[in-house]
Amino acid sequence: MIRRRPTHLLFDFFGTLVDYSPSRTEQGYRRSHALLRDFGGQLGYERFLDVWSATSARFDRASALDDREFSMADVTTEFLGAVLPRPATPEQVDAFVAAYLAEWSAAVRHPAGIDVLLKGLGSEFRLAVVSNTHSPTMVPEQLAAMGVLDVMDAVVLSVEVGRRKPHADIYRAALDRLGVPARDVWFIGDSYEADYTGPRRLGMEALLIDPQGTADVPPHDRLDSVFDLPHRLNAVRPGPTA
Repeated sequence: MIRRRPTHLLFDFFGTLVDYSPSRTEQGYRRSHALLRDFGGQLGYERFLDVWSATSARFDRASALDDREFSMADVTTEFLGAVLPRPATPEQVDAFVAAYLAEWSAAVRHPAGIDVLLKGLGSEFRLAVVSNTHSPTMVPEQLAAMGVLDVMDAVVLSVEVGRRKPHADIYRAALDRLGVPARDVWFIGDSYEADYTGPRRLGMEALLIDPQGTADVPPHDRLDSVFDLPHRLNAVRPGPTA
């Protein structure tokens, strides 16, 4: 049972603080496809989605081997190189990335009351977000739109660290940024490897959002949602570990 009350709370972002779809194709990318056509690409819409998905999947498979993170610019450069009659310019890469991220982000939803929850927690604990993402701007922009960017003492992103969760480097980067030992931290997220076993290997306590009870974690480490966190914190009194 978790007995040590934390001084810092580290949150996963996607699936924990916001609802989203991980799909790279189902959101609808008509603007991105139109931009590709403006650049001289001749792919029809369905073929555009297929090639984009296949290119992204190759990067995902490579990352799965060593947790190295790639950027949207990386995958976009390879994609445009395969479908345009000439190499893409940096300006074209930037424009495509911006268009694609805008369309992908349109499916991100902020749960009602998430801002109130985080501001309340921020009055008692230091907070940070530790997120796997291919963009250095998306998560900070989402936090700003939620009205909670200024509540966060740090926003640590895999694309900036160079490694994604569950690699130890990204957790160490967060601890170093905050200047806090692992024993004073709780990590909260919805992915078993990235948000539960990874932080625990470094000595953090971790709570897994797992409403269906599908993961092999003790009941006291499971949350139905992030909104259960205050109750769990209130059940732990300040003081040293017993």
